[in-house]
Amino acid sequence: MEIYKINTPESLIAGNTYPGRGIIIGKTADGTKAAIAYFIMGRSVNSRNRVFTYKDKVLYTEPFDPSLVKDPSLIIYAAVRSVKNNIIVTNGNQTDTIAEGIDEGKTFGKALEAREFEPDAPNYTPRISGMLTFKDNDFTYRMSILKSIDEKGSACARFEYAYPTVPGLGHFIHTYVQDGDPIPTFQGEPERVYVCDDIDEFTGSIWDALDANNRISLFTQFVDLETGHDDVRIINKNK
Repeated sequence: MEIYKINTPESLIAGNTYPGRGIIIGKTADGTKAAIAYFIMGRSVNSRNRVFTYKDKVLYTEPFDPSLVKDPSLIIYAAVRSVKNNIIVTNGNQTDTIAEGIDEGKTFGKALEAREFEPDAPNYTPRISGMLTFKDNDFTYRMSILKSIDEKGSACARFEYAYPTVPGLGHFIHTYVQDGDPIPTFQGEPERVYVCDDIDEFTGSIWDALDANNRISLFTQFVDLETGHDDVRIINKNK
């Protein structure tokens, strides 16, 4: 059935000039690894002035040229970090909100109740988040999107999705449908995508599909489910 179709990530990205920021979580086709991808794009000088850095197993967005930073609140944050047996990945500083909540015994969804979409009218950019929970040489994962319920930003609509793992299957959520003014927010459930076995193929296919003018940075991570060893790749347009 069409509802169970699995697309490649690149087929969903290619030709779309501005899907915004995106998260992919899934299991490799051979069933041995967890896979994560997070990318950022930018249209304004402030948004484009960013690079990814990876320090002590935490992924940060940082300014490429600090002298150009106008508003750091929505572009500088920890995007990926681990807490207990979880890896958290988000498009904003709600990464820390989730991590603090997990430390306090809260669930993923409960921790996010303290947050809502970004206050960047008229776009009201959604906050997208994901969390992998590892147990018994396997994992489950959750994804969330917090977005404005209307064009006025009058209230926050909250959607959470919980997934078991299936070899070769991942889910992809991004902030925007496509470019626009204002930019239309992501609609529907996270998209079903194929996850290959090779991290370099996975990384290259996503980066190459992102619009060359608007892509900024890409992070990918594979975690071996038996050993816990992880491989990481980072591509920054600003070098």
